[in-house]
Amino acid sequence: MLALTIEAHPLLDACVFTTTFPKPIGEMPTPSEMLTLLAIDAVAPLRADDTVRDAVRAMLRHGGFKPAGRSKPASEYLVRAVSDGSLGSINAAVDACNIVSLNSGLPISVVDLAKTTPSFRIAIAPAGATYVFNSAGQVIDIAGLVCLCDAQGPTGNAVKDAQRTKTDATTTQTLSVIWGATSLPGRAQQAMTWYRQLLESLGAVTDIV
Repeated sequence: MLALTIEAHPLLDACVFTTTFPKPIGEMPTPSEMLTLLAIDAVAPLRADDTVRDAVRAMLRHGGFKPAGRSKPASEYLVRAVSDGSLGSINAAVDACNIVSLNSGLPISVVDLAKTTPSFRIAIAPAGATYVFNSAGQVIDIAGLVCLCDAQGPTGNAVKDAQRTKTDATTTQTLSVIWGATSLPGRAQQAMTWYRQLLESLGAVTDIV
């Protein structure tokens, strides 16, 4: 079983689980009925609102990070991308993540486990910490931001995940982190339950970390 250490953080309520897909996700198109949930007006178990947004931002500010502008939480980016029609299907793993993040208002990281190096921990990134977050080589300053880290360093957070561990067509196993807040009791757990149900409906096996 995968082991992960979470360093003390008074505002963080993280839920973490792994997913094992029955075959590479490039061979698993997301069902059209699932993609209908990638909409602002979707009928879903959870709905985002300003209270959730403010709680997530407060949690991310705890370490000194400023979650605004280009560094706003990924869940807020999804609202804009879905509203303007710029977000389409990516792959089954990311689509399920985006559906739950959009509707719950909670940012979610999803990384390809085969591209990581154990051990794992969740901790606030130190001063000067950065990583490349897209295929164009763009870099994000993650100092003060609570992050998922492996033995090579930070690899995911509530704003932008690292390019080095992003899923691709060959991915068969992922690690997901739901970045919840203690001021929203039970919400991260609810989001994880729904997220796992979506993945398991695709034939995947999920395990809580």
